[in-house]
Amino acid sequence: MAAQGSKHRTDGAKSPASGFQRVALLLQGGGALGSYQAGVYMAMAEAGLHPGCVAGVSIGAINAALIAGNAPEDRVTALRRFWEKVTTPPLGLPSMYAAMIGAMGVGGDQFHTLLNQTRAFATMTGGAPDFFTPRPVPPSPTADLPPDAASYYDVSPLRATLLDLVDFDRINAGEMRYCAGAVNIRNGNFEYFDSQHQSIGVDHVMASGALPPGFPAVKIGDEYYWDGGLISNTPLQWVLETQPREDTLAFQVDLWSARGEVPRTMAGIDQRAKEIRFSSRTRASTDHFKTIQHARRVLARVLDLLPDRTVLDADPELRALADAADDKVYNIVHLIYRTQAYEGASADYEFSRATMTEHWTAGHRDATHSLQQPEIYLRPENSHGVATFDFR
Repeated sequence: MAAQGSKHRTDGAKSPASGFQRVALLLQGGGALGSYQAGVYMAMAEAGLHPGCVAGVSIGAINAALIAGNAPEDRVTALRRFWEKVTTPPLGLPSMYAAMIGAMGVGGDQFHTLLNQTRAFATMTGGAPDFFTPRPVPPSPTADLPPDAASYYDVSPLRATLLDLVDFDRINAGEMRYCAGAVNIRNGNFEYFDSQHQSIGVDHVMASGALPPGFPAVKIGDEYYWDGGLISNTPLQWVLETQPREDTLAFQVDLWSARGEVPRTMAGIDQRAKEIRFSSRTRASTDHFKTIQHARRVLARVLDLLPDRTVLDADPELRALADAADDKVYNIVHLIYRTQAYEGASADYEFSRATMTEHWTAGHRDATHSLQQPEIYLRPENSHGVATFDFR
């Protein structure tokens, strides 16, 4: 079966992922760092590699909606429009500060650090255009407020932006499977909003990115939801659990690196702690995935040795074992943004146009390099049926 999405190619060429049943794009949360994911998708589109399913958390869910909610030929344009809209400097203040800092004679990484911190401060105090704005009166810590108003920022601009750039009818038409992760506030459970099982609307995307206390909770049905990154910032688990299982080439685009140096400054400690917290133990999750898939493949082989498989239908417990069995294979290509030292702990809320372009360019460069490696398109032949790649 050809990879989902290969039908979007217009040059008649065979998809390089034709050995897999689906191509999956998995997008981690990370705020302003999310333009890295847009650069990754741009490289995939240029290679004619269109995902059949896309899953995201927080900013990853927003990027995923921009991809799934547009025609293949319009997706990169939609991503570019979004990231340019939310990073337009209000009143040109960051540019003014850059000129002031430059006049002080500060250069190199020190200049870059000061510039990024200045831009991040401008976002904290003034918000990000077409994304979020500070509430005129900050909420009191003890005030009794409705959940959708208890936050420091108003995100109604993001709602308008998404409704302008995302065609939710297209998402629900099923051309590309869409999934966003969020946390149910009342029971604390992580939930996936999956277009294959429910109608997706703007609230589902907003809920996935409702990081408290900055952003308010989002009500869906009778429940309120917060950002999925509070529990799991990486939607890899969705690939493991989603039905039907298929041979999968997955591109996991992380915005936080689980690996890093031991920091020696207070600023470095803050940055490294955030990286560890939001990387969601990516590599440990991948190793766990391998273990589970190995067990599923062994079980599938054992069941194939049964002389009479009709006994499976007669025994509910054996039927459950048969349902768990799986001989599918998975290639997981990791694309991980490595935060630069000058970005600091404010990297995820530094919404300047210049830094957005840097992240986009880095994602495009890393993805282009990875997509040129022929081994990612070869089905794994090891016992657990899972191969992982990281070319950085």
